[in-house]
Amino acid sequence: MAASAVVGVVLAVVALRGNGEMNMNRIVRHLWTGDRTVRRSLPDAAFDRIQRAVQVAEQRTQGQIRIVVEDSLPLRPLLQERTAHDRAIEVFTQLRVWDTHSNCGVLIYLLFADRAVEIVADRGVHAHVGSGVWAAICTDMEDSFKSGQFERGLIDGVETIGRILADHFPSTGRHTNELPDRPQII
Repeated sequence: MAASAVVGVVLAVVALRGNGEMNMNRIVRHLWTGDRTVRRSLPDAAFDRIQRAVQVAEQRTQGQIRIVVEDSLPLRPLLQERTAHDRAIEVFTQLRVWDTHSNCGVLIYLLFADRAVEIVADRGVHAHVGSGVWAAICTDMEDSFKSGQFERGLIDGVETIGRILADHFPSTGRHTNELPDRPQII
C-alpha cells in the first residue's frame, strides 16, 4: 500500500474514532521513519563507538547497560496513542534486562521517530537512584538528538549511567557481561 493511501486510511480511522486530539504529525513521522533513517544517523561505525562506550562503562561496575533503538511504532500502537515510555517497559521485559545477577540492568530506549529516549532501570538500581536522575539524563540526551547528535547523546548517556552504576554497584574485579553491549535496532 502506498504511503499516501496509508495516510488516507489513518485519517479515516481517526475521523471514525472522533479523536480530535490524535497527533497526525506523529503518525506521518512514524510511517516515514524506517531502519534506513536510523542507519543514516547511526551508521555501523557509530554503533561500534557506542558499544565501546558501554564496554568501558561496564568495566567499573557490576551494572549492565543495554541500548535499543526502535525506528518507529506500527500503526496500531500509534492509533492507541502508545508512548515511548510504554514501549520501553515492554522492551525492558522482552529483552530480560531485569534478569541480571545483581538486579542492576539499565535499558536506554530510543524511539527514533519521536526523538524520545527512556531509561528503565531494574529494581536494584532504582532503589538507589530516583526517577529525577533518569529524567535529567533523558533530557540531556534528547537535547543532543534535537541537534542531530545521536551518537554523542547516546555516548554521553552511557557514560553518565556508567558513573551512577559504578557509585552504587562498583566492580568486584571480575566482570561478567550479562547483556549485549552493542546497540540493537528493533
